[in-house]
Amino acid sequence: MSDANTRIEETVKSNDVVLFMKGTKEMPQCGFSSRVAGVLNYMGVEYADVNVLADEEIRQGIKDYSDWPTIPQLYIKGEFVGGCDIITEMTLSGELDTAFDDNGVAYNKEMADKIREANG
Repeated sequence: MSDANTRIEETVKSNDVVLFMKGTKEMPQCGFSSRVAGVLNYMGVEYADVNVLADEEIRQGIKDYSDWPTIPQLYIKGEFVGGCDIITEMTLSGELDTAFDDNGVAYNKEMADKIREANG
C-alpha cells in the first residue's frame, strides 16, 4: 500500500465523516467542493476536510482509492458515499439524512428540511 493510500485509509477510518475537497471547509476552492461543504456546514455536520490541492499524492491517491475520478468525495464511517451530484441528490431526497441516521452522525434535521424546502 502506498504512503498516500495509507494516509487516506487512516483519515477515512479515524473520522466519522470526511470530505476530500479542493480547498477547506472554510474556504472551498471550487464550486463543487463549495456545494458539498456548504450542505454539510449548513446541516451542522462535524467532518474532517482534506484539501487535495495541498498534496498531489492525496489528490491522485483519493481517485485511485475510491475508483472515482472527481473531487469532492464524501465518506461516512469509512464508506465512500459520492461526489457533488450524488450528495446533492441525496440531500434533496432525504437519503443523506438516512445515511447520517444509520451511522449515528449528528446533524441538524431542521436545516436539512430547510434545504429541501428551498429546492422543492
